[in-house]
Amino acid sequence: MSEKITPQQLISQQLLQLTQLEALLGTEKEVLQQQNPAALISITSDKNNLLIAIQEIDNAIGQSFEFKQEKLAGNFSTELSDIEACLIRCKKQNQINGLIIHQSQLSVERMKTSLLENHNRSSMTYDSKGKTSGGLSSLGIKA
Repeated sequence: MSEKITPQQLISQQLLQLTQLEALLGTEKEVLQQQNPAALISITSDKNNLLIAIQEIDNAIGQSFEFKQEKLAGNFSTELSDIEACLIRCKKQNQINGLIIHQSQLSVERMKTSLLENHNRSSMTYDSKGKTSGGLSSLGIKA
């Protein structure tokens, strides 16, 4: 026989999971700043698993008649405030991480453009008729 989970346990579990998510988002920020792809893959997996668990608890709370009754009676106001504050911090940290990712993508794009421009400038040569050609590779010379 399984033991029924109380609304208090559900709320406590959700707050714990959100606190873990907040810590994970902080770690994700550090990994993004360090530009460590291997660690980022691991953190992304952990974050996805945690988000699924948070969603499951959220669904259980939403379906709990006991929770609804206790909430109407004024219970859980402190816990719900803590959960809401933690959610706000998580959303803010997630936005910051998104900006870091966006800035990284812009940097990579600028680097790519710069490399292509430099490659095109250095490989441009002229033939005996004054026409441009692709560079040393068209002459059969390998650097």
